[in-house]
This record gives sequence, C-alpha cells and structure tokens, in this order.
Amino acid sequence: MQDAVTLKEFQQRIDATYGVRDRARGIDGTFRWLVEEVGELARALREGDGGRLEEEFGDVLAWTVSLASLCGVDATRAAARYAAGCPKCDSAPCVCRGESG
Repeated sequence: MQDAVTLKEFQQRIDATYGVRDRARGIDGTFRWLVEEVGELARALREGDGGRLEEEFGDVLAWTVSLASLCGVDATRAAARYAAGCPKCDSAPCVCRGESG
C-alpha cells in the first residue's frame, strides 16, 4: 500500500503520469473514460464486490482529477467548497430539506 497523499499531490501525480495522454485524448474523451469508470464502480457496488471497491474508487478519483486538470480546475480548491460541511446550509450534517450537495 502506498503512503497517503494530499489531493493536490494526487492531482499532480496523475497529471505527471497521464497528462500527455489525457491532453491528446481531450476533455470529451477523458470524460467518457470517467463515465466508464463510474460504470465499473456501479457494477462492483451492485455485485457486492468489496474486493474491487477500493480499486474502482481509485480509478474514479484518478479520472476525476485528470478531467479537472484538463479543465484548469484545482481539485483542492474544488473540494474546499465542502470544507465547512454542506455548501448550501453550511452545516454538518446537512440540514437542507431533502436536498444534497
């Protein structure tokens, strides 16, 4: 198991590893890969395959930060939107009526 990394370090590592390929693929192609990975995560969840969950969550995170990089979005800043809890009601747990982030 690898050491923990910050979200910023993770985004930088993914960009260093796959950035050239992702830029060549473009935003639309990279988004489609993300959607495919979300589908694989959904399948693992439906099948109750706990052994694959960590891998599939990791893949979804990697493709998400890849796409963020292509769009010029700092994932750490994007995640900071939730730093105080719900960005709508500023509470944790959320007290919005029947809504979520």
